[in-house]
Amino acid sequence: MIAAVVMIIFVRLETWPARTARQSSAELERLGKDLRAAFIDIAHLQPRITINNRVYMEQTTPASELVVLSRRIEVEHELLHTWVGSSKRVKLHGTFIAKAGFDLQQNLSIDIRPKEIIVQLPHAQILGVEQEQVDVLAFENGLWNRISGEDLQSELSILPQLAWKKPAETGLPAEAERTLQRQLDERLHTPQPLRLIFKDATANKGND
Repeated sequence: MIAAVVMIIFVRLETWPARTARQSSAELERLGKDLRAAFIDIAHLQPRITINNRVYMEQTTPASELVVLSRRIEVEHELLHTWVGSSKRVKLHGTFIAKAGFDLQQNLSIDIRPKEIIVQLPHAQILGVEQEQVDVLAFENGLWNRISGEDLQSELSILPQLAWKKPAETGLPAEAERTLQRQLDERLHTPQPLRLIFKDATANKGND
């Protein structure tokens, strides 16, 4: 009887590393499925997933963009021109919606390891700016220095340029990156740390 018990214990000890490896692999594959579901839910695509440097899932053809944040942007510009003592003035106020997020045509990959999960994707950027409204705050002609159609078209074309610059200057892309990290943390509760690594598009192209 004692010999039989010893034999059973010996067999279990001999097979313990293999059983542990199988359990660990199964757990990592479960995490892979959870991450796949999260990205399909958030980004509407399946990313490339590797488990211990082995490809588990290939990336599907993604949607072109993932918008994470939208913000209302207000900008103003003024034209003031004086000619021979006659002044004309045009001042416009524009309201735009700026969208920040990720270009999913760049590489997106997930590497699941026993001690950490690494998600690599491009840095967030301003994906689009949509005009909501333009208000004329001032439209004043001089006696012989009149506002022309070209003046008005020039001022109207400047507003979108300012609207593209403002969200980048106020840190909207960085906020989009933090928002994605928070969304994934709230959606997933992984036992190991989930780390997002953002790469420049030029770096991604260099690695292709």
